[in-house]
Amino acid sequence: MTQAYLRTPAAAHYLGIGKSTLERKRVEGTGPAFRRLGSKIVTYAVKDLDAWASQQVHASTSEAAA
Repeated sequence: MTQAYLRTPAAAHYLGIGKSTLERKRVEGTGPAFRRLGSKIVTYAVKDLDAWASQQVHASTSEAAA
């Protein structure tokens, strides 16, 4: 099976968040796993995006802020 990879704009669109939000999360270390292919090319595996999104489930807004 071939692994699908998305660059930052497409990954952000896939997740339904802004490109700058995804970039900020990458810098902060709070976003999905990524791969750096060269000095400027960052890609995300679709399976890693799905795994990260699955971990972002919260029962209340106060829990999400914690």
